[in-house]
Amino acid sequence: MIRRSAAAALAAVLALTLLPGAPAPAAQVAAGAPSPGAPGVGDPYWPFDGNGGIDVTHYVVRDRYDFATGVLSGTTTLTLRATQALSRFDLDLLLPVRAVSVNGAAARFDKPDGHELRITPARPVARGAVVDVVVSYAGRPAGLRYAGEDTWLADGREVVTMNQPHMAPWWFAANDHPQDKATFDISVTGPATHQVVSNGLPVSRTVSGSLATTRWVARDPMATYLAFFALGRYAVERTERGGLPSIIAVSRDLGPLDQAAALRGLRRTGEITAWLARRVGPYPFESTGGLATSLDPGFALENQTRPTYPGTSPRSALLLVHELGHQWFGDSVTLRRWRDIWLHEGFATFLEHHWTETHGGPSAQTWLRRTWAARQAARGYWRTSLVDPGAGRIFSAPVYERGAMTLQALRHRIGSRAFFRVLRTWARERRLGHGTTGQFRRLAERVAGEQLDGFFRAWLVAPRPPAQTRRNGLR
Repeated sequence: MIRRSAAAALAAVLALTLLPGAPAPAAQVAAGAPSPGAPGVGDPYWPFDGNGGIDVTHYVVRDRYDFATGVLSGTTTLTLRATQALSRFDLDLLLPVRAVSVNGAAARFDKPDGHELRITPARPVARGAVVDVVVSYAGRPAGLRYAGEDTWLADGREVVTMNQPHMAPWWFAANDHPQDKATFDISVTGPATHQVVSNGLPVSRTVSGSLATTRWVARDPMATYLAFFALGRYAVERTERGGLPSIIAVSRDLGPLDQAAALRGLRRTGEITAWLARRVGPYPFESTGGLATSLDPGFALENQTRPTYPGTSPRSALLLVHELGHQWFGDSVTLRRWRDIWLHEGFATFLEHHWTETHGGPSAQTWLRRTWAARQAARGYWRTSLVDPGAGRIFSAPVYERGAMTLQALRHRIGSRAFFRVLRTWARERRLGHGTTGQFRRLAERVAGEQLDGFFRAWLVAPRPPAQTRRNGLR
């Protein structure tokens, strides 16, 4: 993600620990008597994100949006495996719920708060059992809030479900934390005059009177915040490069000049994706592309396979490099806890500077030295721990910029050949999975053949600028 302004600080920086251990998911109890699943996975930044006791493998989302009333209605079918014997379990959903079933049998449900949907199946679910959970809902997403966010983005002509770290509960029932990825089958019904754009590849479009239903399927596991749909009047183009389909869409509600500029920018998606693949390894998904919306989210977002951009912003090649770079670092290899967000944003920001140096601009090392010098006196900038910045600072400048500086400094210390081997190995070994700061450090040490504890501590944790030394990648 690239935001136009950093998020306001909401929490103090937590303990300065370089390699914090990832706690086990909440309420992982041994096989035995059924018990309730926890209402969160244990991420301290947002304790009620996700849910204990379940692992979702597949979502089938069938939604309808009415522009006249602002009502979104639909059903989500979740195929999930119980990771403990469950007497009940939670899902994350803000919309009012009409009915719930588990394996075809009606289930009791309630909403102890606006975010949690608590489900009690007719019979307990055994540990290891795979069940289908169907949730029906209807309501107005606009104005619904969670964790201080009101993320619904719509007007009378267009709606786009894009936000980070939270978006799913506004439009489908979810286990809403990045550690639980699943495949998606998404259908959206809206005016037949409009188009639907989503993740993966389109499968069908069925027109019935004044309405049309469009189905998209994403066959690779995806974090819930990266799932999206856009419903609007779009100019859609599909091309193919090296066997990889690219689907781009530009809102027709943009002015003619802005539409033309956005199309020109998005048409570079295949070129930039190919450039990234040559540097960090094969593209991890079945399609690429992008969408330019007439709405004003204030940021671009790396929705899996199809980033979304405000208006004319796709004319910036660097923005496309950033969001497409996330397809490897953030979408394919995803954090396990939000405190490791630098593994997403620092990597994508580094790729911007690598693009610049290979397209006639200053080298990334020149940028590193200049930025290090310019930031010397910025005390708060260095006091932010990149391994635990705090919930209110996950989109702050240090996460992006110091994250990228760390990577370029590592490149200078161990050499470009070894450095890009680290990136390619990270992307290959953890494809469609997860990674932590500690795992990345150990991979870098394995490839470099040396201990790098001090290096990573200086760049990620120490509350002062790294010393200008060769060991810190600055000489």
